[in-house]
Amino acid sequence: MRAYERLLDYVVIHTTSDEESETVPSTGRQFDLAHKLKDEMTALGIEDADVDDNCYVMGHIPATPGCEDKPAIGFIAHLDTAPDSSGENVHPIIHEDYSGGDVELGNGRVLSGALFPHLSGLKGRTLITTDGSTLLGADDKAGIAEIMTMAEEMIRGGLPHGRICIAFTPDEEIGHGAELLDLEKFGADFAYTVDGGPENEIEYENFNAAKAVFDIRGVSVHPGDAKNRMINAALVACEISGMLPSAETPAHTEGREGFYHLTDINGNVENAMIAYIVRDHDAGLFDSKIKTLRKIEQTINEKYGDHTVKLTVVDQYRNMIEKIRPHMHIVETAKKCIAEQGLEVLDVPVRGGTDGAQLSYRGLPCPNLGTGGYAFHGPLEHITAEGMDAVVNILCRIVKEYANK
Repeated sequence: MRAYERLLDYVVIHTTSDEESETVPSTGRQFDLAHKLKDEMTALGIEDADVDDNCYVMGHIPATPGCEDKPAIGFIAHLDTAPDSSGENVHPIIHEDYSGGDVELGNGRVLSGALFPHLSGLKGRTLITTDGSTLLGADDKAGIAEIMTMAEEMIRGGLPHGRICIAFTPDEEIGHGAELLDLEKFGADFAYTVDGGPENEIEYENFNAAKAVFDIRGVSVHPGDAKNRMINAALVACEISGMLPSAETPAHTEGREGFYHLTDINGNVENAMIAYIVRDHDAGLFDSKIKTLRKIEQTINEKYGDHTVKLTVVDQYRNMIEKIRPHMHIVETAKKCIAEQGLEVLDVPVRGGTDGAQLSYRGLPCPNLGTGGYAFHGPLEHITAEGMDAVVNILCRIVKEYANK
């Protein structure tokens, strides 16, 4: 079975996670795909395939005779889809021999070359899109499909390989996918998440990240008698926003450039809240950004009085390059295998987070590979069957490369 055929089977299963939930997994519907994958893995011959109580799917393909001393390689993808757009009642559309031009999706949405110049390079391929009403779910059901297809090829092809460790995790889209993965049971020496963009992509740098929330307490008095008495909490929130550098926002940055991203602001005269996510690839610059926020807290309290503002900073993840750098053979092997597909290696920093970052800091070096997909998290999401085939070939080559070392 080709990977895209599996993808079409998986995307119709509703697995959207819920960032407001306090359960693990955040939505019970993720078990629907988890149990399906466990059964499919068992049918392929992965005898220890299992789903645990937290919706982590895991299984292992034993090393072939003579390869028992080779590295155990992990491959990981996630079950959930992003809550940014509906993942229910997904209707994938297949465009055979795609023309390379604009595609009318429905619901007034157009997949256009003006927005996505790479589309012309997909001409002649089998393009898979949404119908314009939901996301597709290739993030990360494409990664799941590619790992499953790689497993099928390794098992049925009878090719020499070391131990292969497979895991599918819940709740990656809300930042919790790697937290409860049992690394001892997983048993990999290193791993790859298959959760990126184009098929020639490898990512092993990501943002250092934190969430920062200013809680503001004002003083509410009658506006007719407010002089030198009122502290308008909503205006203080606006003042805080104005104290940050206007050019350091997502709309004005790219590559490794960091930012302060205003995600939420609300309030009234008496109480207000303003929330940011803070990002930077450089650890020193990231720490400097946090110090800037602390300085703003101090300045506002000096101006309006103690306890006017309370800043809460919650670290989210750190740049995985610090943990991968001592194991760069993982990256170099993947680059070699991508190049052997006749592809130019796309070495890009992640302008976001990845399960690989958490896993790397938990002791499992874990860069991220592409899936062949584009425009994740919304109705313009798309992928090609040929791109997915290339990813399967890259995964198989990685396994073979370590079997031959």
